[in-house]
Amino acid sequence: MADNQSANIQALLSALNVFTRAPDKTSLENANSWLQDFQHSPEAWSTCNVLLLSPDAPPAAKLFAAQTFRSKVTYDLHQVDPSNLLPLRDTLVTALERYQSGPKTIITQLCLALSGLALQLPAWDNALQSIVETFGANPVTVPVLLQFLTILPEEVSGNTRIPVTDDEYRERSTKLLSDNSEQVLELLSMYLQATGVTHAVQSQIFDCLRSWLVAGEIDMPAFGKSPLLAFAFEALASEELFDSAVDVVCEMIHETQEIDDNMPVIELIVPRVIALKSQLEDKKDDPEKIRGYAKIFAEAGETYRLLILQHTDTFYPIVEAIGQCSAYPDLDIVPITFPFWMRLAQTIGKKTTISPLFGEAYKALMAVVIRHLHFPPDLASITGQEADNFRSFRHVMGDTLKDCCLVLGADACLLSAYGLITMALSRSPQSISWQEIEAPLFAMRSMGAEVDVMDETAVPKIMDLIPSLPIHPRVRYAALLIISRYTEWINRHPDYIAYQLQYISAGFEDPDSEVSAAAGQALKYLCQDCKQHLIEFLPTLHTFLTTTGAKLAQDDRRQVYEAIAYVISAMSMEKAAESLRTFSLDILSQIHAISSKTTAVTKQELKEVGYGLENLEVMLHVVGPFGDQLPAACQNSCQEAWSIFDTFISKFAFDYDTSERVTRVLRHGITLFGESALSVASSVLSRMVTSFEATGFSSFLWISGKFVGRFGHESDPVLRNAFQNIYERATNKVVSLLQSKDPRDIPDVLEDYVQLLLQLIRMAPDVFFQSSAFPLAFRATMAALTLIHSDLVFASLDLFRDILTHESLTPSSSPPPKFPIYSSAIKAVMEKEGFEFVGYLLSGLVGDFPEDSTAIVVTIFRAVALLWSTQLVAWLPPILQQLPPSSAPNQVKRQFLLDVTNSLNTAQYDKVKYSILALHRASRKARDRRRVTPLNQA
Repeated sequence: MADNQSANIQALLSALNVFTRAPDKTSLENANSWLQDFQHSPEAWSTCNVLLLSPDAPPAAKLFAAQTFRSKVTYDLHQVDPSNLLPLRDTLVTALERYQSGPKTIITQLCLALSGLALQLPAWDNALQSIVETFGANPVTVPVLLQFLTILPEEVSGNTRIPVTDDEYRERSTKLLSDNSEQVLELLSMYLQATGVTHAVQSQIFDCLRSWLVAGEIDMPAFGKSPLLAFAFEALASEELFDSAVDVVCEMIHETQEIDDNMPVIELIVPRVIALKSQLEDKKDDPEKIRGYAKIFAEAGETYRLLILQHTDTFYPIVEAIGQCSAYPDLDIVPITFPFWMRLAQTIGKKTTISPLFGEAYKALMAVVIRHLHFPPDLASITGQEADNFRSFRHVMGDTLKDCCLVLGADACLLSAYGLITMALSRSPQSISWQEIEAPLFAMRSMGAEVDVMDETAVPKIMDLIPSLPIHPRVRYAALLIISRYTEWINRHPDYIAYQLQYISAGFEDPDSEVSAAAGQALKYLCQDCKQHLIEFLPTLHTFLTTTGAKLAQDDRRQVYEAIAYVISAMSMEKAAESLRTFSLDILSQIHAISSKTTAVTKQELKEVGYGLENLEVMLHVVGPFGDQLPAACQNSCQEAWSIFDTFISKFAFDYDTSERVTRVLRHGITLFGESALSVASSVLSRMVTSFEATGFSSFLWISGKFVGRFGHESDPVLRNAFQNIYERATNKVVSLLQSKDPRDIPDVLEDYVQLLLQLIRMAPDVFFQSSAFPLAFRATMAALTLIHSDLVFASLDLFRDILTHESLTPSSSPPPKFPIYSSAIKAVMEKEGFEFVGYLLSGLVGDFPEDSTAIVVTIFRAVALLWSTQLVAWLPPILQQLPPSSAPNQVKRQFLLDVTNSLNTAQYDKVKYSILALHRASRKARDRRRVTPLNQA
């Protein structure tokens, strides 16, 4: 035994030693895996005890031993004989005494282990008291006691991995925490007032108090009588204790949220909070102090907001203090106050009358927020990341402006922002900064969601103001986004449309790319929300595209096409078809021209055609289908368009981006033409499979699946042959790819291939099962189960479920004629591939299958158990042996085999469900455990 333990210690030290060097990745992974496996073993208890108490063990080994005790108390306490549980407690207490002077990391791990043990060990009746007696009398060991008392409520309340029932948890947590909270308060008060107490111990006392407050275990009336409350506020004057005191004050305020039950304590807290208001001026040059005070005031404001509204005279100083924090120039501190303003506004919104003081507070807040919205005078003075962070924060501030609207009314807020702009414009142009104009414009945009579309007061003034704004890219950008935001209002006031179109058109000509993009967005939303009013402007928009359109960046041009599509969608069917044809022909002519070109096509030319395809795609997406009966303008369009695309694809299929774009357009073509697309379906499928064979691009499989899904019910022999053709040729290509590439290299191909198979089995089972491609397709789909790719795994499992639960496998006295053929094909494949298939299934279940896939695995496994029970009994032992113990512990695998075998022998096939679920739970628990502690930090 001693020799074995010595060998374990040497192996453990060797594994830990790997982390002290600069090892290769494989060595690191092997060492980490060995250490984790060792942690799971029963031998780890005694080995780590020896290491922990050995004066000669290296520090890393001692820390690992302490971590292991914590881990094993959480997961493996069942390995310890019940008679040895109290001695285990004594071992941990002895170790804690040994390490009373540090290192702190080991003290923390031992306290975690003792806390977890206390929760699971009812025989340790006086757990907290015994630790107090052991460590509480000697000033040297008091820090260890305080660490334990800090960790105990955190571990008891927060470690959900500890295996106790709800009833056991309630009983033990009451015994450990609730029954001892008064004693803990007395103990902390005593230590706090002890002679010679250090700042370090006082800080620990506050951390411990905060931990018990957060756990909800402190009785607040009792706390109000404790000297701890007053001292927490007094400690705010201490440099060393400030942060800890802030946390405690915030938590004590939060714990008094049950107002009626805690009024005596609130009456003690509030005057002390209000007294801190003067510190905002005294400490204005210390951002960290202001941050702390902002947290306290914001917590008090949120917790006592009902009292603030009911007793405004008494509590309003808290609102004033929060307003001062909101106005502080450090924008990292300002958002601490925002939740208060939001919740107060929501509460005020439910009141019929409020003090006018709150209106003044929100007016001041609005002015403060707009001031914070100003960009720096010199944008070059901030880094790109700082600029991005500021832009993101502006949107957060925009939400606070909406809170102002809730209290003051949208009209008043908009007019206030409007007034800031008109005031600035009244000065000489040389004295106006663009920031003075842009910030109120941004505010108007942020408040747009609160605007009444029937407003006749504020919004008309804003719309009249826009054309007269200074010509500056940031100002124009902000103004264009206001148009985007107010398009629903413009729809009710169409007289403004012509002016807005002129302003938007000018935006497209601005050299600043962001302004041009904003113009595209404005046009899109204007056309989307005002489409009925814009029909008469469609010729103008077409002219704009044929002239200015070519100069636009593609993102902007695409938005213009999307905008036009919204207008087309508002037209009568015949006119919409004619307009769509007009705009589409521009793009199709471009495609035809490049396909007919006899000289080499440049990359730029192909790129421009790709842009055209994107624009056509977005138009078709917005316009949508015309219904079963196509308008006259579209009668022959399907064949005409396909003839152009067919030639184009035959020449340019090898360009990946082109293949992606053209197949997306074809997808919308199916939607647009509906049944009319049936006439070209066979030709499309033939071109798609030829292109896939030549390129291996998944998009050709993807669009093929869409065609099968749309027309799979058709009985046309030519089309059925086309289905079989693409099934067999695509399968051969995928098999060929899998022979030369790892499945991880072609997840997109596998996903679109499996989706094609799903369409075939559901829409054309005669093609799917009777083809010689079926066994190859089954095997190719098994390869997909090895990937960490949720969508692909789900699709593959869906396919296997459809195969193995197919109706043809259910005995019937009069089955449909082809069912015996289907059944025979499925059984033949399973006889050949069943062993490997079940291996992939269980490996994925305990490995990397998505969490939500378990139900499908259960269904598949039950089907296998029902139809191939004899084979399954033979398959399982070698399959389970191959599953790694790190994912499926050996005891779990043995139990799984026993449970499944019993279910099969007694023909209780439904019970295999519980076996699968138990295996899945155990594997997840094992994997979660390995994630808890990064051992390379030991």
